[in-house]
Amino acid sequence: MSSFRTARTPRARLVGAAATVVLAALSLTACNDGTGVKSEGRATGTAPAANGTATAPSQDESAAGTTQGSGTDTSASGGNGPAGKTSSSKASGGTGGTGGSGRAGKSGGSGEATASGGSSGAGASGKPVTCEGSVTRTTAAPLTRPVNHMLLTVTNTGSRTCFLYGYPAVRFGEAQAVPPVIEDSQPQAVVTLEPGQSGYASVNLAAADGSGTNGHTVKSLTVHFQGRSGNGSVGTEAHPSLPAQGVYVDDSLKVTYWQQSMDDAVSW
Repeated sequence: MSSFRTARTPRARLVGAAATVVLAALSLTACNDGTGVKSEGRATGTAPAANGTATAPSQDESAAGTTQGSGTDTSASGGNGPAGKTSSSKASGGTGGTGGSGRAGKSGGSGEATASGGSSGAGASGKPVTCEGSVTRTTAAPLTRPVNHMLLTVTNTGSRTCFLYGYPAVRFGEAQAVPPVIEDSQPQAVVTLEPGQSGYASVNLAAADGSGTNGHTVKSLTVHFQGRSGNGSVGTEAHPSLPAQGVYVDDSLKVTYWQQSMDDAVSW
């Protein structure tokens, strides 16, 4: 009887060992739930392996990471990937206009500034000259407003830019002296005429209230041009036509400086 209780067969020992393994696994599972150990399943990230070394993501996860991190944002700042560089390049280069930093921006700019602040025209060539009768055409037109005023227009008929210095030295009829200039009408820059452009000056012929003296009618006009120094006339004078009935002038006769615009000329 005693030998029956203590003796064990090999089959009994095998069954007992299996039961011990099952109980240990159940005990380990219960501990993991209480200590925050992750449950078994498919790895979704770079969870550490048993030996402490990070495992590489799967092929599908690598493709997904590359797509999300390649910089598909098309804002001006761009990304670090190839797509980001392309977007940044387009944003910074510019495709036109004068303010762009690329080649197109430079080609869209205006010409170089001339002495009066204008841009040089494509038709102007060679060194600028002084505006005078041989390279210009001068006309004289009486104005209804302001009353007793005349507008002088000088147009550059040459092939080079010309500078219209000072003011017109005008002689009506057989006058021995030229009228004075209105000093306050002096512009800030020399009037510059590219080929085909015009400059202007107005002539106050007579006092609007009739207070002028020595009034008379004249039928001819000579316009002399000043040089850069302003001393005397240079070049060829101009002889613009006057109305057939002539114009009335008196001792209040005076002129303005040459102006770049007609509005500036007739404002005096």
